[in-house]
Amino acid sequence: MTDLYNTNPSQIVMYTTEYCSDCYRAKAFFEANQVKYLRVQLEDDHEATEFVMNINNGHRSVPTIVFPDGAILVEPSWNELKEKISGS
Repeated sequence: MTDLYNTNPSQIVMYTTEYCSDCYRAKAFFEANQVKYLRVQLEDDHEATEFVMNINNGHRSVPTIVFPDGAILVEPSWNELKEKISGS
């Protein structure tokens, strides 16, 4: 996918790590609401890690979720995800 590391992807992209509880919550939200998304693991993906750190002022904050409209949610709650999806 050519638009994986930019702020206007063609689909929702969630940058995660293997052992992130917030990432599991976001994944559960997307699956419960049948929302399609692409999951990108930061482990062993230097470019994804750099992209996330650039978005988050040098922090490796996950999940970082980038939406096709350019919106970015970092470590969102279930309600924040619900608001974003229902407003899209």
